[in-house]
Amino acid sequence: MLATLITVGDEILIGQIVDTNSAWMAQELNKIGVQVNEIITTSDDKDSMISAFAKAESQSDIVLITGGLGPTKDDVTKLTLAEYFDDTLVKNEEVLEHVKYLFEHYVKKPMEALNENQALVPSKAKLLKNSYGTAPGMWLERNNTIFISMPGVPFEMKHLMSEHVLPEIKKIGNLPFIYHRTIITAGVGESTIATKIADWENALPIDIKLAYLPSLGTVRLRLSCIGAQEEEVKQRVDSQVERLYELIGDIVVGEGNDNSLAVQVTELFKKSGKSLSTAESCTGGKIANLLTEIPGASQIFKGSTVTYATQSKVDVLGVDASIIEKHSVVSAPVAQAMAAAAQKIFKSDYAIATTGNAGPSKGDSDAQVGTVFIGIATPTNTYAKEFFMGNHRERVVQKSVNKAFEMLQQEILKSL
Repeated sequence: MLATLITVGDEILIGQIVDTNSAWMAQELNKIGVQVNEIITTSDDKDSMISAFAKAESQSDIVLITGGLGPTKDDVTKLTLAEYFDDTLVKNEEVLEHVKYLFEHYVKKPMEALNENQALVPSKAKLLKNSYGTAPGMWLERNNTIFISMPGVPFEMKHLMSEHVLPEIKKIGNLPFIYHRTIITAGVGESTIATKIADWENALPIDIKLAYLPSLGTVRLRLSCIGAQEEEVKQRVDSQVERLYELIGDIVVGEGNDNSLAVQVTELFKKSGKSLSTAESCTGGKIANLLTEIPGASQIFKGSTVTYATQSKVDVLGVDASIIEKHSVVSAPVAQAMAAAAQKIFKSDYAIATTGNAGPSKGDSDAQVGTVFIGIATPTNTYAKEFFMGNHRERVVQKSVNKAFEMLQQEILKSL
């Protein structure tokens, strides 16, 4: 079964907001055996929307539309759907009462007249109750194609998908089983990996697909297969993953859809029962930020300092000023001292520290732009490594963050 996703909104086309709805919907549809063949973004313009609807209908069994269901004049999805289905809008009293209820109980004031428009729906539509908002979902069918329209507000869309849309699609039946396994590697580029696994890749069965998904510091390898029998599909993919581990097991850092080294490191620290702290300069707290975004990271993460200015390394961390004067603020001794200080302050088993010059100017150091020192304190020793991360400021910072997690991973694995 094929699906096309359509997001409606000029705000997406001008880059004012990012379309996260489509990514989430595609993942959820994939889980139940529905393949997304295209994602279309269209403006709040009737002709553009009708063109998108026609294209989607010609190539899909299901068309999912988000956005354009508000009460204002620029929200024209309902009107356009009604025209496309040669239908008219009618007032639905049940929807109207629901909108009134939401205003009375949550907005704490009578419903504004403009919001009566939310009760106008295509007469041919089966309505999907939106418990979290004023715009109902709408299910329409023609020429063996299902059209489903939902609000663009993410939590409302997710509610409708989870409670109504996905369960109804499952009832259609005869959906294939789609299976993915994603291997996460670190420290080696995709071209090097491709060369190393070329013979294996060339021998893959035609129904097993391999995708390379590179990002700074990591490369994900996703193997996918579609079939009627779940156990058979899983066995076929799993056997290929075993072969892949034999070839590149030394650079594999984990599995899963999340390509974050932070997640992998956090899980390793949980497994080891050890704790971690950070002292950051050139990375500006990004290591700590990634850690605190992970549910359950409080089990292993003690805390962080961002000592960006040179003097703050002395005042906050207690780095000896003579070390900075002798070696410069961007140096291995300073990175080591920062890591040791964080370990002591937060009473953690491990600590990681960064100091470097991300550019574009040299700042407080004569170090070349892109020079970064990462210090690490373990239960038994403290050391630092020097890296050159290029001359693009954002990439210097991101590569430094990734390298810090890579170093932490290597160290914590020694304790397991």
